[in-house]
Order: sequence, then structure tokens, then C-alpha cells
Amino acid sequence: MGKIERIQLAPGDRERLEKLVRDRNTPQKVVWRARIVLLAGDGVGAVAVARQVGKSLPCVRRWRRRYTTAGVEGLLQDATRPPGRPPLPTETIKRVVELTLHETPPAATHWSERTMAAKVGIAPSSVHKIWKAHGLKPHLVETFKLSRDPDFVAKMEDVVGLYLDPPAKALVLSVDEKSQIQALDRTQPGLPMKKGRAGTMTHDYKRHGTTTLFAALNVLTGAVIGRCMPRHRRREFLQFLKQIDKQTPADLDLHLILDNYATHKTAEVRRWLAAHPRFHLHFTPTSASWLNLVERFFAEITDKRIRRGAFNSVAALEKAITDYLEHHNANPKPFVWTASAGSILEKVARAKQTLESVH
Repeated sequence: MGKIERIQLAPGDRERLEKLVRDRNTPQKVVWRARIVLLAGDGVGAVAVARQVGKSLPCVRRWRRRYTTAGVEGLLQDATRPPGRPPLPTETIKRVVELTLHETPPAATHWSERTMAAKVGIAPSSVHKIWKAHGLKPHLVETFKLSRDPDFVAKMEDVVGLYLDPPAKALVLSVDEKSQIQALDRTQPGLPMKKGRAGTMTHDYKRHGTTTLFAALNVLTGAVIGRCMPRHRRREFLQFLKQIDKQTPADLDLHLILDNYATHKTAEVRRWLAAHPRFHLHFTPTSASWLNLVERFFAEITDKRIRRGAFNSVAALEKAITDYLEHHNANPKPFVWTASAGSILEKVARAKQTLESVH
């Protein structure tokens, strides 16, 4: 009959092991490990230890050895197990990253997991893990355009200043037109969403005309003054300015953030503004529409109400837009601008440096 030789418990270990056994918060796996060591320290034989603890002989021997080599701390932690598969060599990971960043596959614009796996000689799942670990998404591309406005810095600082430090006794309104919104009706009814299947809509459609949404976003509250009009000429822009004038407190100055569309700068508009001195226009730099917060609102109304809608007339489209505006204004939430002018300039400088190094 096999037995375990008596082991010597280090000073203080018996008391600590007995405390672990008594403590009701000790995990059970630690309790039976501590009991194995205590019994072995008392000279109890292997079979008797295994019977009392309810474990196998190899298990008893393993945790006795663990205590001998690592002490009580060794009983508190599970042994680390080697991975089922050996890890990828560092050179392979580096090669995948380098190919992804600096080369393209033959007859394609970007790598897929399968084409990269075939190139390097590893599994597609391994390529997926490498890309995820390095934040690489070769299937995605984002558009951009750097502004070449010679007055970019001054205009950008002016607009950002209105967001971060608005003037007293004034409203800051982000104003723009969302033009050529199409009233599209699907040629066939779509199918509703159900478990395991997304809702469907036909890829083809019928056109029923267009409308233009004029919008002024109150930067402080998130409320939107909006109006749909058939076109976006100076006449319609003037009508919208008059609407803003009527729907805002008369004792407050109005600072309007706009893009450089020619309609905003006509002689007729300038004459009207001269007669209404509480209006102050601030223009974003060219090719910098991202500085205008109302674009964020346009993205939301497009995603939530327009893109997946079906409209059999312009009137139906305009009603949907008006209903959305009313719903939005019932509980408006502002879009909070956080980027400082300095941080924007740093990003622009890095982008220009990168472009110059590539080209």
C-alpha cells in the first residue's frame, strides 16, 4: 500500500492552513488542498488521505509537491496550463502586419482574411486575431479632405470658440441646408423583421420629387428650428432667416455658424443682415463641414427617419421630417463639442505630414 511520507510544515503554516479550512469564504478547492497538506503533515498515509479528502492518489501527490515547492501560496492558485496550440511566431505576426499596412494583394485593393492566410500560410482565424489585436480593418475605408482655405486657422478658431466659450446674452445657432432630399417609394412592399431574418426592402424605387430642409440647431439646448422648402436659393434662405428672427427671443444676439455656400453671401442677404444687427454670421473654412454641428443632426434624421422610409409624395416626405422635428424638440439633447482649436490643429498638422511622406 502506497503512502505519502510525512512532510514538515513551515512555521506558521499549520495555523494558516487550519484557518483556510475553517473560513466559510474559502473556495472549496483551496479547502481540500489545505486538508491534503495538513493530513500529510500529520503522517497520514496516501490512501487514507485520498479517502478522507475524496480525491485520487495522483491528486494528493500533486498538491503535496506543490506545497513543498511553493508553500501555502501555491495552494491558492491553479497551475498554468500550456496552450493547446503553440503561439504564432513573432516573425509571422510581424509579416501579417507589414503586408496589411504596406502592400496589397494581386488584382485587389485590400486584403481579406483568406487572401492574407493563403499568402502567409496560416489559418484565416489567425489572421483575424492578429488584425483584431493590432486594430487593423483593411475592409473599411474612411473618406477625408483637408481644407486648403488660407484662413483656415482663423475661421476654425472662431467657430470652436463659439462652441466652447459662447458669448453672453446670445444664442449660437448652427445653420445649414440639407438639399435634394428625395421622396423615394419602394416598388414592392418589404417583409417585416423576424427571428433570424432582417427586415427587407426592394433595391429599386420610384422617385416622387425632392425637398430641402433648412435647419438651425441651438448649440446650447439641442432644439432645432426647421423648415422644408422646394429649393435653396437666396429667397428661401432669407425666408428662413426671418423665421429664425421670429422664433428666437428678440433681446438676444444671434451668432449663426454657416458654410461658404454662395447663397449665404448674396447682396440681398447682406442688406437684410445690415437691417437686423443682432444677426452675426460665422463661416466655417472651405471643405470643413465637420465643424458645423448641425451636420450631426442631419446624420441622425437621415439614419432614423429618411433612409429607410417609403414616401409616395413630397408632401409625405415633408410631413415625416416635420414629425421628426417635433418629436426631437419635445426632448432635445445638445451635441457637446469637446475638441479644442489646438488639438484640431495638431491633428491637421499630422495629417498633412503623413500625406507629404506618402506622396
